[in-house]
Amino acid sequence: MKSNTRPRFGTIYAVFCAATLVVQAAMAAPDDKLSGDDARHFLNRTGFAASLTEIDAYTGLTRGQAAEKVVAAARDVAVTPPPSWVTEPITPASKVRDMTPEERQAELRMNNDRAAELREWWFREMLNTPSPLTERMTLFWHNHFATSQQKVRLTKLIYTQNALLRNSAMGNFGYMLRQIARDPAMLIYLDNANSRREQPNENFAREVMELFSLGEGNYTEQDIKEMARAFTGWSVDRETGEFLFRRGAHDPGMKSIFGKKAYFEGDQALDLLLRRPETAQFITRKLWKEFVSPSPDTAEVNRIADVFRKSGYNISTLMKAILTTDAFYAAENRATLVKSPVEYVVGTMKQFDIQTSNLRPFVFASALLGQNVFAPPNVKGWPGGQAWINTATLLGRKQFIDRLFKNEDRMESVMNALDEMAERSGTPPPLGRVQRQQRRAERAMAALNWNLDRWSSSVAYANTNTRDGISMMAKLVLPMTPSSMPSSTKPADWARAFVTDPAYQLK
Repeated sequence: MKSNTRPRFGTIYAVFCAATLVVQAAMAAPDDKLSGDDARHFLNRTGFAASLTEIDAYTGLTRGQAAEKVVAAARDVAVTPPPSWVTEPITPASKVRDMTPEERQAELRMNNDRAAELREWWFREMLNTPSPLTERMTLFWHNHFATSQQKVRLTKLIYTQNALLRNSAMGNFGYMLRQIARDPAMLIYLDNANSRREQPNENFAREVMELFSLGEGNYTEQDIKEMARAFTGWSVDRETGEFLFRRGAHDPGMKSIFGKKAYFEGDQALDLLLRRPETAQFITRKLWKEFVSPSPDTAEVNRIADVFRKSGYNISTLMKAILTTDAFYAAENRATLVKSPVEYVVGTMKQFDIQTSNLRPFVFASALLGQNVFAPPNVKGWPGGQAWINTATLLGRKQFIDRLFKNEDRMESVMNALDEMAERSGTPPPLGRVQRQQRRAERAMAALNWNLDRWSSSVAYANTNTRDGISMMAKLVLPMTPSSMPSSTKPADWARAFVTDPAYQLK
């Protein structure tokens, strides 16, 4: 079987890679006003999936007007009410110490259940927010300041960090950096909560330079050691879960960081990072790769980074500069970015107006495709880009689409009947935890109620001919011309064809 399946995967992947090299013909109009194709490109890069109404609202705006409009709509709080437990106090460490093993297991299960609920809450916010850019940026910063619930455990702290990132997502980077350095979830995740003068922990000091500000190669090992001393005593109150500066654990001595000597404390160490031009360049380069292309233009990055730095690290100023560049609208940079699993799943739901009260299957689908929010693989976060695509995840994406777009077959009753037969025979299938979760997700997805025919007809317009209808839908769903045009005259069949086109993986 392996020898038969490998060529198939290889062919699919080859088609996908070839698709990333196809040049999109649409260009920004000479007068700088957005065409319909420009507006769709802009909205799908700054959100998850644009509707016809949204595209119409941006068509005809100048690049500057479009950037101003999307940035002005940014929020600093979610519109979706969070779970009720986010206002409850954490379980104090002293109480956990007195628990029986069974009670500790119950506490762990509770936190894991809350983590699943929190993931579903965030997906609902991505779907319902009036500012998709806010959630795109919150997701970006979650990956930049990567923190995992598995290590932090206290899910309330994960929620608090998510709210922090959203609050500053389009605000001031310097402020956000200071807040994340005090964030209890981050202090626990990078082990700074236990860092003391006798034994400074270097994890946070290393990552705040390498991953959060300067980038690799712009500091020395001695800088790490000295900066770690500056952050000693930055800790977490075990009873409340709040930031706590333990003065007695702090090293008050003279430190030498980047060749400068002083009695640095944490905030002063962060000041040193923000004074370095490499910080603005590093952040600008990452956002360029997130919104423009996989290969940053060094001259443009440096120019925009200078604007960013002179603005006092205003993220909105940075984003407007990026979103108005020629490179953002350039033909060669369209359909060159791979959708992350979250973008793929949430974007599909938004694009096709799929609504459900149960988002767990979609959260689980994203995790299976490689992006389980609140659980990045390590402190570097998800690598992104073409790393999202391999034979396993490409197959997973296809299975996700197949389940959704064949949903009208209503397989739930069939699966239930098969399970009942297996139980009566005494030989139920030996499913592991992941398989059981997948089965539950499949059932929940099979119970969805959405109408592909109705959506397709509304997009294709009844008064257009087949060729025009197909072209309209292709421009809405895909970032470039599809590899082949569907031959069917049914709009629902066009939609099924487009979501299986390699270009659907791109933005």
